[in-house]
Amino acid sequence: MKRCSRISGTSRPVLLGGVMVLLAATSASVAAADDGPGPLGVTAVAATGAHSVRVGALFSADRADRLAGGHFCTASVVHSRGRNLIVTAAHCVETDTDDDADLVFVPGYREGKAPYGVWRVGRRFLPDGWSNGQDEDSDVAFADVDERDGQQIEDVVGGNHFATGVATGATAVTVTGYPDIREAPISCTNKPSAHSSTQQRIDCPSFSSGTSGSPWVNGDHEVVGVLGGHEQGGSTDDTSYSVVLGEEAARLYEDAARAN
Repeated sequence: MKRCSRISGTSRPVLLGGVMVLLAATSASVAAADDGPGPLGVTAVAATGAHSVRVGALFSADRADRLAGGHFCTASVVHSRGRNLIVTAAHCVETDTDDDADLVFVPGYREGKAPYGVWRVGRRFLPDGWSNGQDEDSDVAFADVDERDGQQIEDVVGGNHFATGVATGATAVTVTGYPDIREAPISCTNKPSAHSSTQQRIDCPSFSSGTSGSPWVNGDHEVVGVLGGHEQGGSTDDTSYSVVLGEEAARLYEDAARAN
């Protein structure tokens, strides 16, 4: 499980120096800036903006008071009637062990800080294909988060629309996520391509362990992919995968939204 390093922190070599050099070299061309994407296929530290803060990091609940260095996956807020829904990869929120039971989500997390609060993760919604056999074509999941200070999470940071049935590669998408070796999100914009009829891929460097669950967001602020799927996101840092969001994902979203 290379993308979700809480399970195995040594599942792949970490080229920390190379990542730092790449990000430093591209810091002037931040791909996730709200005023438009930078050059295609370039990874940089994500700019803080109204849309990027909808992406956050997942932590075990016992890290809620000491966040730095504790995140293991990525998730993002999606619009729902209950205004309290996040989407991530199924392998990030499966509950096979006690260690997986209690999680918190921190939108806009940076450098050990939670500028928009720490939100307890409640019910998880996983597709049957994942629950019954960890089918890589079903590696997407939703979870609701508890109300905080009388507000729902979407009231605080907003939410992207979850879009299914979108043709792979119709437009470029921006992928934003949290490598577990960094304390700020990275972002890259590129055009995805088909890996198979059920999987899509994107070439963006340095999306290493911890980036599972990262949303693929198009120019209409729609989530059209979630980093995971094939090889639980990919066996190398530079090519990432997502399930093609089709009928199963649409049904799962409706079930999760209706439950809220």
